[in-house]
Amino acid sequence: MLVPPGDDAGVRLLDENRALVETVDVITPLVNDPFTFGKISAANSLSDIYAMGGRPFSALSIIGYPACDYPPELIREILSGVCYVLDQAGVPLIGGHCFDDGEIKTGLSVTGIVEKGHILRSDTPEEGDLLIITKPLGTGVLTTALKGERATEQDIKEAIDFMCMLNKEASEIAVKAGATACTDVTGFGLIGHLARMLSQKELDLILKKDKLPVFNGVIEFADRGLVPEGAYKNRQFFEELVQYKSPLNESFKLLLFDPQTSGGLLIAIKEGKLKSFEKSGIFYRVIGRFIKGTGRVQII
Repeated sequence: MLVPPGDDAGVRLLDENRALVETVDVITPLVNDPFTFGKISAANSLSDIYAMGGRPFSALSIIGYPACDYPPELIREILSGVCYVLDQAGVPLIGGHCFDDGEIKTGLSVTGIVEKGHILRSDTPEEGDLLIITKPLGTGVLTTALKGERATEQDIKEAIDFMCMLNKEASEIAVKAGATACTDVTGFGLIGHLARMLSQKELDLILKKDKLPVFNGVIEFADRGLVPEGAYKNRQFFEELVQYKSPLNESFKLLLFDPQTSGGLLIAIKEGKLKSFEKSGIFYRVIGRFIKGTGRVQII
């Protein structure tokens, strides 16, 4: 076993040069349209393979739902969305399992392949590395606004499009550019995943608040109290790691802990390798730099 539990996925040596990457993830509905929900669920489940520098190879579906409350057509529509994204990734769905549950839940167990020398770990950044993020923040707030009927799916279309987007290309660029560390931003929020990146090194991260990409409308909805419970739990658990070097309003602080679904990759990379992303055309932002420290996130 090359990567034990605790990272984005487990990695086990397959032969001299290759290793298996294994992960599983399940989410509840974030949007009203079942096809779109399936797409988001699939992209979210595949993300951990990409975060490890791997290529997804096959997938098994996991679906829980109250069988007496929903027709089979609804499940078919969700699975159609799942398969749409799997086709984009070149990954076959080879089976799965369903079970009776009080709430719809959908996800994938995914097997991937990674070259032994190209495994990306979450906790291995190096002093001087830049940190980039490949999707904007705020999906937790926006989907909370949708569930509260304060926003429509059209209002948050940009965020939905990003949640349906694979992290495939960002991962491939990171591997080719020799990234030193990588993770994806999901349920623990930005700070929670940065805590993991800093957990094994005597480093701090200088995080530039003005460089953080945020979806339109997020701060306004947060100002109105449309913040998911998970953001408050993440803040309670991780805020002791944060040093606020400049003033932030309450809504922006909560955004730092907002649980994301199918979020972007956080990639530690040498400054001289940044051109790989500049040439790619994909969305990315440089949001900070790693320096010597004690495992803190310094927000400036």
